[in-house]
Amino acid sequence: EIMTIALAAIPGGTWWMEALTLAVVGVGITVAVYGAVALIVKMDDIGLYTAATARTGFGRGVGTGLVKGMPKLMALLSTVGTLAMLWVGGSIIIHGMEVLGWPWLYDQIHHVAEAVAHRVEGGFAGFLGWLVTATLDGLFGLALGMALVPVATRVIAPLFGASH
Repeated sequence: EIMTIALAAIPGGTWWMEALTLAVVGVGITVAVYGAVALIVKMDDIGLYTAATARTGFGRGVGTGLVKGMPKLMALLSTVGTLAMLWVGGSIIIHGMEVLGWPWLYDQIHHVAEAVAHRVEGGFAGFLGWLVTATLDGLFGLALGMALVPVATRVIAPLFGASH
């Protein structure tokens, strides 16, 4: 999505300008994402160091809080990340099915989301419609993933000599 936005921001750019922009944005996003991940991974080390070397009780408390809080943050990030991948994956498959001429599931989800959103007044209706769509897309992603696990482990993996 970020690459699409960056590409759309170049009005009438040449092929080289578009390629350069995408390269710069790609490198920048990669550095930002991996930098954020590195910071999160090292946060408990920073907490240990701060707890051991801080000159004040407050500083030591912050360090201890980081050490104790990081497992909870990692668990939260794991859960949110998994849910996001199910939602995005389900959404991509459902949208792809619609584009390829199999619109039934897309239409059903759209109709359910509209029906739920129409029962609510005000600005909350749009959010509720999005939430229903995202939830159903995620449930589809989960169901598809669960259906594909046996195929991947019992059919595809043995073909390549892989084991659990």
